Amino acid sequence: MGRRDARHGSRLAFWLPVIVVLALLGGAGTAYWVDRDQPDPSEEPEQVAAPAGLELPPLTDPSPVAVAATGTADPAKVRRALAPLLKDDDLGSHVLAVVTGLDGTSLLARGSGGAVPASTLKLLTATAALDTMGPDQTFATTVVSAGPRRIVLVGGGDPLLSASRPKPDDYPRPADVQTLARATAAQLSASGTTRIRLGYDASLFTGPDVSPHWPDSYIPDGVVAPIQSLWVDEGRPADGDGRVDDPAQAAATVFAAALTRAGIEVVGVPTPQTADPAAAELARVTSPPLSQIVEHTLLTSDNEAAEVLARQVALATGADASFTGGAAAVLDTVTGLGVPTSGARTYDGSGLSRDNRLAPATLTAVLDAAGSAEHPTLRPVLTGLPVAGFNGSLSERFTESSDKEGRGSVRAKTGTLTGVSGLAGTVTDRTGTPMVFAVLADHIALLDTLDARAALDDIASALAACRCAA
Repeated sequence: MGRRDARHGSRLAFWLPVIVVLALLGGAGTAYWVDRDQPDPSEEPEQVAAPAGLELPPLTDPSPVAVAATGTADPAKVRRALAPLLKDDDLGSHVLAVVTGLDGTSLLARGSGGAVPASTLKLLTATAALDTMGPDQTFATTVVSAGPRRIVLVGGGDPLLSASRPKPDDYPRPADVQTLARATAAQLSASGTTRIRLGYDASLFTGPDVSPHWPDSYIPDGVVAPIQSLWVDEGRPADGDGRVDDPAQAAATVFAAALTRAGIEVVGVPTPQTADPAAAELARVTSPPLSQIVEHTLLTSDNEAAEVLARQVALATGADASFTGGAAAVLDTVTGLGVPTSGARTYDGSGLSRDNRLAPATLTAVLDAAGSAEHPTLRPVLTGLPVAGFNGSLSERFTESSDKEGRGSVRAKTGTLTGVSGLAGTVTDRTGTPMVFAVLADHIALLDTLDARAALDDIASALAACRCAA
């Protein structure tokens, strides 16, 4: 055989199986298309009949992969497990602790009054948001007409609005101004408009953008952004370093650039403008559902998102969407759920203020409510808690050998400020008995900061290692 014939034979040997498979697939596809009475396997796979001669077992409900955590712990066993750990000098002179069963049964209480909660306060904010708005609530960012060749970008308080399109594996999957710009450009082009002036409306929230109960250094040091109802990337600049001075104006600038790329000329620079509530809407994008926003906020301890959620709670309850209105609305809402809030003082939704005060019993009661059968819509508060040694703000915690029982068994919200450390969450002990706990320490020496966090991990891990069943 000549070289050309050899090459021809090789190509035929390679392509023949491919041609046969394609032919079979084509035939199968044709057969399926012709038989319109067959269920669509992509929609109803369980309704597709088995091939002739193949017998399949009937469908059954799968067995649970884990035994449900039930039962009540013995208070004496809980006290014995924690007593020496709560005396750890690294925690400082003011340590408050509460442990309860899932039904609120008191198992341990140390100290009285309140302490600085730091970011454990986010548990209250998340709970109030879910209770007032429901887990399916979304927040829209819109573009409306403001007259001939004028449009307004209107912030709806979407905490996760992004400057760029999300990646395929992003979770939650945020709305973005690139998509909004393309939709807006399509509407404008359809009406023959290719040149506009752009305004932006961030009037949904009221009061100061920065809490008077925060240190003056928070904004210039990039700890948190000014809280506004319109921003992208939570007020971070494109390089991600620090925070911008005016998040709404920065968001409008990003949107204007996206409009330009989509073929719409933007004349001048974006300017603040209050949109007419009756203005015609040109385009919108909506946030992920509140359940996902809550999980993200708790998992990552997102300060900006928590502050926006507090204002959304205020709006949902008819209060002013300000720091004062949001903090009061959150407390009122959780009080309505039966959570004890006597003596509580809160000035924000994130826990950044050192003037906040909460009792640990308030935190455990919020977690009890989130796990109760009476409040299924609050469940994202529990599913959003970081897992010890695995993810979120606990991904680099529980690293000591003494903490091994806590890894994977503890789910908790962290709280950290200078001199303050807290942990509040749920734990299942070695007998499968579930417990809820909160420990707050707010007189920690600066040099003991890391040791205090380790001491809190030891406390939670001791509950996980305990055989505390009654």
